[in-house]
Amino acid sequence: MINVFQPSLGDEELEAIAKVFADNWLGHGPRTKEFEAQFAEHIGAEPEQVLFINSATAGLFLAGELLELGPGDDVVMPSASFVAAGNAIASTGARLVFCDVDARTLNPTADDVERALTPRTKAVLVLHYGGMPGEIAAIAELCRERGVPLIEDAACAVASSVDGTACGAFGDVAMWSFDSMKVLVTGDGGMLYVRDLELARKARQLAYHGLEQSSGYSAAKVSHRWWELNVQSFGRRVIGNDITAAVGTVQLRRLPAFIERRREITETYDRLLADVDGVRVPPPLPAGHKSSYYFYWVQMDPAIRDQVASALLDRGVYTTFRYPPLHKVPAYGYEGGSLPGTEESAENTLLLPLHQGLDDEDLKTVVTALREAVEHWSAQIRD
Repeated sequence: MINVFQPSLGDEELEAIAKVFADNWLGHGPRTKEFEAQFAEHIGAEPEQVLFINSATAGLFLAGELLELGPGDDVVMPSASFVAAGNAIASTGARLVFCDVDARTLNPTADDVERALTPRTKAVLVLHYGGMPGEIAAIAELCRERGVPLIEDAACAVASSVDGTACGAFGDVAMWSFDSMKVLVTGDGGMLYVRDLELARKARQLAYHGLEQSSGYSAAKVSHRWWELNVQSFGRRVIGNDITAAVGTVQLRRLPAFIERRREITETYDRLLADVDGVRVPPPLPAGHKSSYYFYWVQMDPAIRDQVASALLDRGVYTTFRYPPLHKVPAYGYEGGSLPGTEESAENTLLLPLHQGLDDEDLKTVVTALREAVEHWSAQIRD
């Protein structure tokens, strides 16, 4: 089976884990700090602004707490987003106000966000679809003008940027995902960025039980009763550990090569699919934009999309669609009108395999299977 997503792991990662075992310190420790510092440098931030956590989802929930979202607040976010973001906001009691997206990029425009703002808007949350930055600079400027905090769900955007500014660094709070399907993987894990240093310190407390001093060993150096609790707020345990951080530091070092291969795959798809009738490839990146190339999507007649996906599966090519519209999830109680860009893309879009483990023969297999399936099913609906 040619998978949509697949990690690249090897001897370097195993050696890094072996060193952690040899040191016999598995929890949140020196390798976690090293990973945080290196990732901070990667995005152009200070180490104090980033925190290695157990998932990007935990970062989304932390964002709601840090911004003190609650009943009576509105949060604007694209409906074309992952369910974790919807759950995180809904769990605070705030109202989800879904905005539309461009039907080709599946990213919201600044105008989409602005139309959804209300007098009660307490935050805006955006996703970088498939690693494409989208209009993040314009959205960030809009949020600054309105005095509304911006949350960047940069789960797909570990190497994405606009004019040298990393996606995630435009907003007030951001998170990246390192789960087993992402570009940079640690098994499970994520990174949280908080622009304000005081809020960043609060995030560290909330991520470890609300304790002001997270290490009893460190407290022993300054207190004669280091075992006593110093809870400052009600938190939980969502910090990362040195095993996954060790994998992360290796993956971060390998990241440029991963991105280069994913770029090559994207360009190969663009070239090989250019003459396939009935198939549209993703729009090109605007000048100054860099992508993580997390998704590669094609769009086709909605009448054949599902049949094409099934035909490819029969040929050993796994495809999927991300993300089903959140405004159609009953639990979120959306009462707004139609979101045409979101709804159109949800019916005509299919993600093809894209990961650095694909070789050129895999790509030819995918393209041939797609071409034949589209031709077959297009003929079926014409007849």
